[in-house]
Amino acid sequence: MKEIFVTLIFLISLTNCSEVEKNNTQTNNKMKKELNVNNNKVTVIVEVSYSENADIIKKFIQDEQCPLFFNLNDPGIIRFEWFLDEEEKTGTLIEVFENSDVWEELGNKVLGSPINIKFRELFKIEKLSVLGNINESFKTKIQAMNPIIKSYVGGIN
Repeated sequence: MKEIFVTLIFLISLTNCSEVEKNNTQTNNKMKKELNVNNNKVTVIVEVSYSENADIIKKFIQDEQCPLFFNLNDPGIIRFEWFLDEEEKTGTLIEVFENSDVWEELGNKVLGSPINIKFRELFKIEKLSVLGNINESFKTKIQAMNPIIKSYVGGIN
C-alpha cells in the first residue's frame, strides 16, 4: 500500500512539473526579445507643471482626457499614462504609439481641439521628448513646442 502511495505521489508531481514547464515555454514565446531591432514605436514624454489644485488636474486627466483617448479605440495607442507629483505641482505624461504614423494621425486630430486647448490652459509644457523616428512634416508641425527628438540607436525590445 505504501509503495502505491509513493508511486501515486511521484506521478502527480511529475505531471505538475511538466505543466509548469509547458506554461513557462508559453510565457517565453510571448516575451521573445530582440537585440538592436528598431520596432518603430514612438514614445513621447511630456513633462509639465501646473498651478491649479491637484484635484482639478486629476479630474481633467481621469474624467476628460484619458476617456477621450481610450474611446478612440485606436490599437496603435499602446500607452497613455499620467504621473503627478502633487507637492511640486509637476506631472509626466507618457505616450507610446505603434509607429510615427499613428502618433501623427492622432496629433492631427487633437492639436487645436477643445481637449488640447484645455490641456494648454491647465499645464505648462516644460519639456517634450520624442523618442523614435518621425517624419519631417510632423517635426515642423510640433516645432512650436520645442521638442527634443531622439532617433533609435539600439537596445532590447
